[in-house]
Amino acid sequence: VGSVSSVPLSRQVQGTGGSSAVSKCSAAARGYIQDRFLRLLAGRRRRRAPLIHRGYYIRARAVDHCVQDFLLKTQSHPRTQVLSLGAGFDSLYFRLKDMGLLHHTVVYEVDFPNVVCQKATLIKRMEELSALVGDTAGEGLGAITFSGEDYKLLGVDLSELSDLEKALEEAGLDNEIPTLFIAEVVLTYMENSRSDALIQWAAERFPRACFLLYEQVHPEDPFGHVMLQHFSQLNSALHSLTQYPDCEAQQRRFLGRGWTECSVMDMNEFFTCCIPEDEQRRVQALEPFDEYEEWHLKCSHYFVLTASKGMEPSWTPLLPSVTVPHHVGPVGMAGSVPAAVCARLSGVPGLRRYGHCSVLIKPDVILTTGGFGEEDGQHCRLRNYHVLSKHAGSWKAGCVTKTRPDKRCERLYHTVSCVSDSLALVVGGRTSPSSAGLGMLWLKFSETYNASDPDDIAVELVNLQPAAERATLRWRHSTTEVTFKGEQYLFVYGGRSALEPVLGDWYFLHTQELSNTLIAVEGPVPESRHSHSACSWEGGVLIAGGLGAAEQPLGSVFLLREHEHGFRWQAVETYPPLIPRYSHTAHVHEGKLLLVGGVWFHASSVPGITVIDLMTGLCLDYVINVEHLEWPLMLHNHSSVFLPNEKELLVIGGGGNCFSFGTHLNPEPVSLNLSSILTSH
Repeated sequence: VGSVSSVPLSRQVQGTGGSSAVSKCSAAARGYIQDRFLRLLAGRRRRRAPLIHRGYYIRARAVDHCVQDFLLKTQSHPRTQVLSLGAGFDSLYFRLKDMGLLHHTVVYEVDFPNVVCQKATLIKRMEELSALVGDTAGEGLGAITFSGEDYKLLGVDLSELSDLEKALEEAGLDNEIPTLFIAEVVLTYMENSRSDALIQWAAERFPRACFLLYEQVHPEDPFGHVMLQHFSQLNSALHSLTQYPDCEAQQRRFLGRGWTECSVMDMNEFFTCCIPEDEQRRVQALEPFDEYEEWHLKCSHYFVLTASKGMEPSWTPLLPSVTVPHHVGPVGMAGSVPAAVCARLSGVPGLRRYGHCSVLIKPDVILTTGGFGEEDGQHCRLRNYHVLSKHAGSWKAGCVTKTRPDKRCERLYHTVSCVSDSLALVVGGRTSPSSAGLGMLWLKFSETYNASDPDDIAVELVNLQPAAERATLRWRHSTTEVTFKGEQYLFVYGGRSALEPVLGDWYFLHTQELSNTLIAVEGPVPESRHSHSACSWEGGVLIAGGLGAAEQPLGSVFLLREHEHGFRWQAVETYPPLIPRYSHTAHVHEGKLLLVGGVWFHASSVPGITVIDLMTGLCLDYVINVEHLEWPLMLHNHSSVFLPNEKELLVIGGGGNCFSFGTHLNPEPVSLNLSSILTSH
């Protein structure tokens, strides 16, 4: 994050710059970015989480991609210049110089005087840095803090345009040669009138110019709320978002202030379209990783914008190298579904969790197990079970606190299948993303079990044959009941493991013996996926969505149905096509498939409820009306249970680690009344 002025804010904004340098340094240490200069400039060293590494990788990659494209397109010009606004402790100049890309380019960096002084001191003190700059002269003249032949550091307030212009003139900036302006999370900290004036000034004063902007977007959705709250708590409000909340508004902003060409991409699109596939695979394999939802949400809330004027040939670094079909324009919503808090369940701490599983063990009784959440004021993997039961129209919660907590119950992204009135089967799950996966557990409870008197639940490890064991060493999979020749089986499909980032295999486990049974399956095999949904329907299974091999959301729906000698896969066509998504939940009701929440790449809205008519293929999206909720409802990593008689959907838990903005857990279960959408078509 760069830095800009406004006296009371300056210290907080500078803090974001220091934190950013430390995060980039950590990403470089793990091999995400090749940059040996960051460690010299960042000062303190701290190892960040894989999610933070990916976030700073995509940011560094986008900036480098555009800067190098500018240098390449202008190499026939005798002189060019780069002006980095709010550069902080960035290493851009040293990287470019080291790569031999600055033959005829001068780099100017502008930041707060005290930041620039610190950076100048660091450079002079370190031989590795000062050797690249070479001879220095003309320092201490006005705002010029450091001056090499092709590198100038200026200590000036970006929001004071006349001071900035004067300092740049003194430092030798030439208005007539091709100039690239870089603003990497900088302008948003300024009042909009001042940042708009700077954008317009750059277009008016420089006849041949390019502008590179990297910033936040979409403050209106749940992730955006958490992001805004984080920056407000840092006393570093994001001003741009009030006036320019989406990519289209940012594009209009530049085109309306003198720039003739402007392209913009959010970071999901940039990663998919502008980074070669082998590089994508390299980055995805660097560390054990399992926070796909937060990674894609982070990427949909940041964008890279390039604007230009007077450039020959034109500067278009954001031309995709591959074209990926993505949903353009707003999602057409067929209506809305009201959301209400379950009043009796508020304040039950163990229901604030994600990566858990909830299952209906008898009519109106729900068992919730596992996940990551809040216990005794701490965030941890949860061992305790929660039971929800409905009496006289209202929900009641009970917690099963075991006298000797069973570590085997600590797991995320597992499945639970109720196989009788007193028996449920836990399949798979993980502790950490580098763990080998967990086996199966029987959960035994009384037939009269409910939340008023949640007795202890007996836990027994299932001893499996080796052939069946492979089915359990996975997470983010699905386990669904199917029927073949009158016998009951559990169909375990997809997911991922510590060795395989995505699985496409399946197993039929006989419900009684839990032995692996080989049953013939014909038809077009669905592509490998995890974080999909699976529902029992007419003795078979409906698979929808999921995250595929290249960490791309899938929009396919498949039906596995009983055939003469086994099962057959068949694709379910939807009209209009289902918007690709994953991390949703699903239910079937009277020939309709209901998809609940999830994550998609379509940034203008978040997934609500999608209803697919399995007879006609008609696919309708409904928005969830959250006006009666006092907090952002994050519908990923959640669980949901459908009560067909009341046409009520109960959403339990959900949320996750929102990049560096903190962990958000939905504070209480939410009831969605689906009666209007299930009777209307």
